[in-house]
Amino acid sequence: MHLPWLQPGDPFPEPSQAWDDQQPAPGLLAAGGALDVESLERAYASGIFPWFSEGQPILWWSTDPRMVLFTAEFKLHRSLRKTLARFAADPACEIRFDSDFPAVIRSCATSDRPGQSGTWIVPAMVSAYQAFHRAGFAHSVETWIDGRLVGGLYCVVIGRAVFGESMFTRVPDGSKIALAALVAWCRRAGVEMIDCQQNTRHLASLGAREIPRREFVQQVRSRSRCDSAPWQFEPVYWNSLLPFSPTA
Repeated sequence: MHLPWLQPGDPFPEPSQAWDDQQPAPGLLAAGGALDVESLERAYASGIFPWFSEGQPILWWSTDPRMVLFTAEFKLHRSLRKTLARFAADPACEIRFDSDFPAVIRSCATSDRPGQSGTWIVPAMVSAYQAFHRAGFAHSVETWIDGRLVGGLYCVVIGRAVFGESMFTRVPDGSKIALAALVAWCRRAGVEMIDCQQNTRHLASLGAREIPRREFVQQVRSRSRCDSAPWQFEPVYWNSLLPFSPTA
């Protein structure tokens, strides 16, 4: 099957044209193009994301099915609930949004993950998402303890569509706390779904599940046209996950 080769600024093929299970790379849609802000915004708003390794061209994907986390279905297991309650009550612990995006994406790029060798967050991706951040689309959720960045994630937000990208942690549950904070913000902002892209056991344990690509793309295109909610975190947001939190 022919793989479209894009020139910078070219329109993306429809996600339904991505390779299927009979092809060597299911979900692969196109190659080439550019990682500029305009291309990334168009891609995400259409349910498409870049993913490639060092030495490869830019590869664009739209997987079917798509792994998503509906924020109402987030599984807050007992141990994490206790951790969040302690975190929310400790003045030395805080969630920061966009305090140090460059540090977060660099940490994600160098973070070791079970079952993975190397990283897909190559230098070109780091540079592209830093520009995407400066343009107001890429954001970081950061876990800070005693003035030290100990975990976090970065994501893309277009309108009311949220796309999770990568997480890192330096302490137990550091990235899970950040994810819980993102879920709490989403519930406050009326965001019902977080894109997770790939199906992993870890994400499934937190409540993520697969939905058909057609449904995903339809929802993303609708929600990306909505006005964005203020990108900020307040301790009271924990109450959507911890109804009896001391921050209530």
